[in-house]
Amino acid sequence: MQEQASFKSGYVSIIGEPNVGKSTLLNALMGEKIAIVTPKPQTTRNQITGILTTDSYQVIFLDTPGVLTPKYRLHDQMVKAAYSAIIDADLVLYMIDASSRNSGIEEKILDALKKAAQPVILVINKIDLIPNPALLPIIASYQEKFPFLELIPISATTGDGVSHLQESVITHLPEGPAYFPPDQLSNLPERFFISETIREQIFLRTSQEIPYASSVVVEEFKERPNGKIYISAMLYVERQSQKGILVGKGGKTIKRIGQLARAEIEGFLDATVFLDLRVSVKADWRRDERQLKDMGYI
Repeated sequence: MQEQASFKSGYVSIIGEPNVGKSTLLNALMGEKIAIVTPKPQTTRNQITGILTTDSYQVIFLDTPGVLTPKYRLHDQMVKAAYSAIIDADLVLYMIDASSRNSGIEEKILDALKKAAQPVILVINKIDLIPNPALLPIIASYQEKFPFLELIPISATTGDGVSHLQESVITHLPEGPAYFPPDQLSNLPERFFISETIREQIFLRTSQEIPYASSVVVEEFKERPNGKIYISAMLYVERQSQKGILVGKGGKTIKRIGQLARAEIEGFLDATVFLDLRVSVKADWRRDERQLKDMGYI
């Protein structure tokens, strides 16, 4: 791509509490499904990169895990990933849920933003869930809390306000070169997106503690001579009882997870996929630093 003098580029981090809609916003800004999305909080565990490129700009969006009060070593790492994205950013999008806020976590995030001294846009999400008159007091209260560049109400689900937010992001980006090729949508490997797609189905198809106690590791990725791709993935849980629930009666639950994940992976890879899923127990892996490293969280 031939760069112009006015070409803009930069890293834009999306941060906020769990379940405020960060991943939904990333997908809306990208016009592509980059991050998995479920109704459950704490779905995102890693920084997810989305690269949006045109002839005049390149935005590298960083979706981050929700900032929470840690209960496990995994939570510590998730919070660390979120805060490190603030430091690395040219611009921060601090996202809140207009219909529900946690003042304790919010205070910690605002303190981190003040210390980092990065430019910040407040993104007020889920405005479709509140009456219009309720929006003005929210805007007024946040204007007193932090010197935001802008305060932009949106609904990441319906798309309301997203194009305005994107225009604002581009306005505040610095001039600079393209960091990635114009056709590259992320810098994460295929195996990461495959494991995330499987994990998304675990979140959607199981309940209670099972999604949070589960992790997915892609162990094999082989293209066979007939053009089909063989993928083997191990699904880890923390207890034998959880394994039984994830497998399901007669293997019904794990089979359904595999069917739904395979269909999406085939669309992503544009190839026929044979997906082999197995379930194993790693006791208390969320608390164990070595196991977290083995699974790629550290």
